[in-house]
Amino acid sequence: MQPKPYSAERVSVALGLCVVMLAALPRFMAGGHGTRQTLILMGVVLVATAAVAQWRLLSVDERKQLPRLCVRLMLMLIAGAAIMGIWHALFTAWISWQVFISHAATCGLLIHAVSLWWGPKR
Repeated sequence: MQPKPYSAERVSVALGLCVVMLAALPRFMAGGHGTRQTLILMGVVLVATAAVAQWRLLSVDERKQLPRLCVRLMLMLIAGAAIMGIWHALFTAWISWQVFISHAATCGLLIHAVSLWWGPKR
C-alpha cells in the first residue's frame, strides 16, 4: 500500500520550515543580501502554500492532531534554542543574535523532524 503524500506530521514540519526560513531573514538583512532575502521570502510563500494545500487534504482526525504537533514543534524550537545557546557559550565566541536564532530554529526543527521519524507508526 502506498503511503499518503500528506499527513499532520508533514504539515507541522512544513510550518517549522517556514519558521526556520523566517528566522534566517535577519542574517541576510544585517549582511545586506537583498537577493537572498527575496529568495527566502519566495520560499516561505511556496512552502506555506504547500502546507495549506496539504492541510486541506487532511481528514478531521488528522486536523485535530495538528495543534498538538504545533505545540510539540514550539517546544522543540525552544529546546533548539537552549542547545544552541549552550553550544555557542561553550565552543564559540559570541557571534550575533541573527546567527543564533537561525541556528536555534534549525536545530529545533531537526529535533522535531527526527522525533517524528523515530516515533511510533500509526
